[in-house]
Amino acid sequence: MKTSVGALAGLFLVVAVTSAVDVNNMQQLEAAKKGNDKRIVIRNLQVPAGVQLNLENLKPGTVVQFAGRVTFGYKEWKGPLIKISGKNIRVEGSNGHSLDGEGARWWDGKGASGGKQKPDFLELYRLDNSVVTGLQIKNTPQKMVLINFCEHLQISNMILDNAAGKGKAFNTDGFCAGVNKDIKINNVKVHNQDDCLCVLATDQILFENAVCTGGNGVSIGSMGGGYTVKGLTVRKVQIIDSFNGLRIKTKKNQKALVQDVTWDDVILKDIQQRGIIVHGNYPNWRPQDEPDNKIPIKNLVINNVRGTVQKGGSNVWIWLGNGVASNWRVSNVKVTGGGLKLPCKGIPKGVNMVCG
Repeated sequence: MKTSVGALAGLFLVVAVTSAVDVNNMQQLEAAKKGNDKRIVIRNLQVPAGVQLNLENLKPGTVVQFAGRVTFGYKEWKGPLIKISGKNIRVEGSNGHSLDGEGARWWDGKGASGGKQKPDFLELYRLDNSVVTGLQIKNTPQKMVLINFCEHLQISNMILDNAAGKGKAFNTDGFCAGVNKDIKINNVKVHNQDDCLCVLATDQILFENAVCTGGNGVSIGSMGGGYTVKGLTVRKVQIIDSFNGLRIKTKKNQKALVQDVTWDDVILKDIQQRGIIVHGNYPNWRPQDEPDNKIPIKNLVINNVRGTVQKGGSNVWIWLGNGVASNWRVSNVKVTGGGLKLPCKGIPKGVNMVCG
């Protein structure tokens, strides 16, 4: 009996080994996607300049594993350098792997506003009922992870590291969510030079157990274009040495909706400009013009948000048109240190929020 079990286990091992295919050059990629192997291992791959590592339309049940160091040739183009789509897909990183954009070749201090055209790095596109876990991404030319048209997607245990781009790698947003439904991002670390998380039009998104360093905080918007953000929860998050902490920004003379947003158990540390900012006059950052009243912000919960702002910044700034804000609940907010006292407007009656 023991011999039979051992032989069976050995058979399973052989099947497991033979069901994986290694890809270490681009010529092998399409064959791997069309083949019968359920596990595709991207190992020590050098992607040519201007070529996308295209992992779209993967077969259901496919596991994509990144191993070793994956790099990309230099070209000025829009990217993304990697694109993944499919249903019931698992994307994972093996121990010691690195997805290295070598972004210093593009960084010129101008971001998306000019200079070199910089490719975005990774786009998760129509990736449904899937898991992305354990990836280590570094030195991206521009945006790090785009999430577009995905449903029921879980992202966890990722490190996005653009610390080397301080002062020059602008517009390197960490996770940027467009139109999606039911996204969970958990246990991640982001060190970058723009939003740690930006949400533009997602229905139900959880951002939990995260550390955001060096960027622009956690952001909704800029809202407009008829888009809706509904059901965003930011919980157990640290925002450190960042330009802003938590913010909602809406454009003037636009239509959109922000509803059912919760900021809970958030630590702010050494924020440069605004600890908490909700304003209806984007792209302005000061109360220099009247805020808009066309984009409602409903059911906002701010609980247990605490921390520090640098002396030249403001702890809390709210600048909204009449009637924009409704059904806000604010409790246990203690943001201190900011010496710039800006006037506030549009805080709902009965909400106890110290402005300035």
